[in-house]
Amino acid sequence: NSKVVIKFLQVMQKHGYIGDLEIIDDHRAGKVVVDLVGRINKCGVISPRFDVCLGDIEQLASNILPSRQFGHLVFTTPYGIMDHEEARRKNTGGKIVGFFF
Repeated sequence: NSKVVIKFLQVMQKHGYIGDLEIIDDHRAGKVVVDLVGRINKCGVISPRFDVCLGDIEQLASNILPSRQFGHLVFTTPYGIMDHEEARRKNTGGKIVGFFF
């Protein structure tokens, strides 16, 4: 089970888009059980993972997300996987993994 998927789900959980995460390790691929709270309208992955520098985050967010007030882009940065607001606070760019709103 990919670490990226779990981190992505943890970012969603942190913002209250999903409930509990239960990771089942069956010594094979493993499974993740997710409690949905009905807040996700759309969630997607961006492939290939484009490099995004700090200055481009704002532009990318306006391209992908429906409005400035809500939605999150998920980046993989040197400081771990985080949403675009945290990346901007930490003053770092990275590669875009996906989005949810």
